[in-house]
Amino acid sequence: MQRSIRPIVRKEPVTLVIRLNEHYPSAMCTPDVRAWAPPLALVLCLLLALPLTACGDEAAAPDGEAEWLHTAMKGMTDVMVHDIRNPPQASRVYAYASIAAYEAMQPMDTTFRSMNGQLNGLADLPAPEADKEYYYPLASLQAFLTVADAMMYSRDRLQPTREYIDEKIAAQRVPRAVRERSKAFGTAVGEHVLAWANEDFFRETRGMQSFTVREEEPGRWMPTPPAYMDGIEPNWMHLRPFTLASADQFRPEPPVPFSLEEDSAFYQELAAVLPYDGHTVEGEKREIASFWDCNPYTLHVHGHAKFATKQMTPGAHWMGIAATAARQDGRSLLETAETYMLTALALADGFISNWDEKYRSSLIRPETVINQHIDEGWIPLLQTPPFPEYTSGHSVISRAASEVLTALYGDNFAYQDTVVVEYGLPVRSFDSFFDASNEAAISRLYGGIHYPMAIDEGVRQGAQVGRHLIERVETRPGMPSLATDRPLPSDLAVVQDHDAVRRP
Repeated sequence: MQRSIRPIVRKEPVTLVIRLNEHYPSAMCTPDVRAWAPPLALVLCLLLALPLTACGDEAAAPDGEAEWLHTAMKGMTDVMVHDIRNPPQASRVYAYASIAAYEAMQPMDTTFRSMNGQLNGLADLPAPEADKEYYYPLASLQAFLTVADAMMYSRDRLQPTREYIDEKIAAQRVPRAVRERSKAFGTAVGEHVLAWANEDFFRETRGMQSFTVREEEPGRWMPTPPAYMDGIEPNWMHLRPFTLASADQFRPEPPVPFSLEEDSAFYQELAAVLPYDGHTVEGEKREIASFWDCNPYTLHVHGHAKFATKQMTPGAHWMGIAATAARQDGRSLLETAETYMLTALALADGFISNWDEKYRSSLIRPETVINQHIDEGWIPLLQTPPFPEYTSGHSVISRAASEVLTALYGDNFAYQDTVVVEYGLPVRSFDSFFDASNEAAISRLYGGIHYPMAIDEGVRQGAQVGRHLIERVETRPGMPSLATDRPLPSDLAVVQDHDAVRRP
């Protein structure tokens, strides 16, 4: 059983810089502890009068600092929901904004390691000035908002979040010079991260060729009802990954060959989806499918009337789960930034890996095959997403995120998922992150939008992505590697009767 990682308190002697401002004694620190030698009597008086804390000690953080980052993250998510950011794009935004927040906070406690040199292409991050004081929560949030603001379409909608942060910072009574220095440092980190992001080939993919529909090729993906949208992000695999050596580093086994012969392997996959007609799925399976839908744009058609509903992406759901874990476990602001960053990296590399396979195999969706060859009235419970079928994106990114969160919080971290309650969905309880990721994976079968092979192989692919991240990136000494003590999942999410299996 994996143990939860707790803060590592420095063992070396620390010279405390004692200050009389009670509002921010733990968070306003110098990057290098300075010698201070007042008269011994004064030291003793202050020791008796004040609760002293060293920079970086978990207990030192004033209540509420971590909540500021949670609020900022939720504010950014709400803007992306409004803007209908597609799942791969949203994962990219989460990654860069979370890295900026972590990097601007990390100098406060050097037991945490910078991502400088650990992530592909990231180098020469700004450093705080030696012997200067910083209020690192402000620097962290400024870095986060610098990146978030630059990457939002509707930037004005982020203004309430910025005002909330400004109000919280103002209440800390940080000296003006420290406040301005901290904000400038956060801005510098955010701008450096943005310059690094501009080199990830995202802009170049905006002008690349879209997916070509070739109906003469049996088994090749084609747009699905009701919107018949073009395949989104067909060139996402060209983006620079964060930790992967290449998009195809964990290339899954190819799907079984397309065939309508009833004794073929593909037809057996198709037959497994047939029972999940949207008209007939009931009970918990219907609830599970809806809970994990996470479709940022669902088009509703009633006669000549059309309207759409918006929801968060699957990556946003997992970032919400990360927030739940950090809150429940009482993590500090720096630890919360760590949680967000590692989760976001797992999601971002998961989407790059997943999209590489989706547009390589370009497999047709169950809805298309069933409507064309079996039952034209069959419709899935969930609206089929506008991109190829294999492998299941939910399966890949959910497993990748659950690997990271398990490394951070332990094997049996039970929690209640309230992330999608705001969309009218119920609370669901899980015994572990793997419990949740398994359910997210099987939900795609219940929703009628994935074959079992895409789910099973997607779970395996996501496990590889997540474990690679854990091995490649170290935020603190002692980060456990799950790859060495747990076999890769096999036939994990789907069994013969297509019921969910809740086990890691």
